[in-house]
Amino acid sequence: MAALQETKPENLPDSIRHYINGEWVDSVDGDTFEVLNPVTNKPYIKAASGKKADIEAAVAAAKKAFDEGPWPKMLPRERSRVLHEIADIVESRGGQLAAMESYDSGLPITQALGQARRAAENFRFFADLTVAQIDDAYKVPGRQVNYVNRKPIGVAGLITPWNTPFMLESWKLGPALATGNTVVLKPAEFTPLSASLWPGIFEEAGVPAGVFNLVNGYGEEGYAGDSLVKHPDVPLISFTGESRTGQIIFGNAAPFLKGLSMELGGKSPAVVFDDADLEGAINATIFGVFSLNGERCTAGSRILVQRGIYDEFVERYAAQAKRVKVGPPSDPSTEVGALVHPEHYEKVMSYVEIGKQEARLVAGGGRPEGFETGNYVAPTVFVDVKPDARIFQEEIFGPVVAITPFDTEEEALELANNTRYGLAAYIWTSDLKRAHNFAQNVEAGMVWLNSNNVRDLRTPFGGVKASGLGHEGGYRSIDFYTDQQAVHINLGEVHNPVFGKQEDAVEKMDA
Repeated sequence: MAALQETKPENLPDSIRHYINGEWVDSVDGDTFEVLNPVTNKPYIKAASGKKADIEAAVAAAKKAFDEGPWPKMLPRERSRVLHEIADIVESRGGQLAAMESYDSGLPITQALGQARRAAENFRFFADLTVAQIDDAYKVPGRQVNYVNRKPIGVAGLITPWNTPFMLESWKLGPALATGNTVVLKPAEFTPLSASLWPGIFEEAGVPAGVFNLVNGYGEEGYAGDSLVKHPDVPLISFTGESRTGQIIFGNAAPFLKGLSMELGGKSPAVVFDDADLEGAINATIFGVFSLNGERCTAGSRILVQRGIYDEFVERYAAQAKRVKVGPPSDPSTEVGALVHPEHYEKVMSYVEIGKQEARLVAGGGRPEGFETGNYVAPTVFVDVKPDARIFQEEIFGPVVAITPFDTEEEALELANNTRYGLAAYIWTSDLKRAHNFAQNVEAGMVWLNSNNVRDLRTPFGGVKASGLGHEGGYRSIDFYTDQQAVHINLGEVHNPVFGKQEDAVEKMDA
């Protein structure tokens, strides 16, 4: 009955509204939707449901703030100070943010606290980076100097997912604001609660009205997400979510030639060779697939293990998976909480049932004992999984892992690349030459060698194949949120071709 003990966090709002041009507003048509608590699946709050008219109001406010307001014209150092203030406020309210994030999404509270700290760091990182930004200059001695003028683009449309909502919002808001753009944020409809805290944070930090706008709601045609993508005054869309939605966004943005950055789905391999640090590999791959309730894009949800250590790996991995603690998200000892929504829970459980027909189940496989309600799934381990199995090929996005044996390095690479996805890969081996060669041949936007998913914010983040379009992180985020204009300055005699005066032109050429 532990799942029924969840309590509401302090300062929970009565409702969630849009935030447009510095004011809290209802939807133009008054429409709302219910938000469910993952532990009970009961509605706990209503949120304004945005549609085209609400997006139009938000974009108009953002465009006016960009065209007429001080934010784009401020010196980078001035914007940097505001972003550092945002980071300070996020850090000071980390406990409140984590409690609301955990309650809304089902994330374990300790992991939600880590996400709040990362959100603050995202703002600090881009606050510093925008001040340190160096653009190129090119000299042609005695004749010309050319330099790059970097400018904010305009209104950025940010569409964020529900798995770690507050942190992933900060990952987009930080660089978009640091570079002088204004924004319209459309958070995931499953988890709008923590996004509703941004307006108060930004107001306190001194962000001018209209620079940040928030519209809640669904993504389907005619609703907030679709309307934001199709709005002609939004030249940039940054989206994180599943691959099919990314394809729809790509098609809808194409007529406007919008700039797109999309981090999409994943089915990332973790490859364990027989010379690996076995204990380190097991600990890291357990964490890599079961932390954040398995609802993480970079989860190593396919583990490929060399035949010589396969049986030992499976035995130890299954035993450790059974010890992972499932519990109420608010319990500090919980390692796996409740999945975000009953709709997603049903999807994950359908894959569990598929897996039982495709492979051998050695841990989990259903609702954990003592949790009769809520979106709880026991950490589930399938072994002897064939490469054509659906649980090997398709993104499940839950605490479910598929383990497959291999014999040779060539076979491991073929298995690793044998999906439509290409977001991340994890390689465990003590052979440095093998590690580098494998990393350079695996089809993944990011590779970790003998390591869990540890992020360096300076490096590019993004995938290949069906896992994304473009990269963010470090200067790549700055590039995405700015236009780069080449300026050419003549320093010497102008050497222009002369049209219409053929004799003069010949004389100058001879000279």
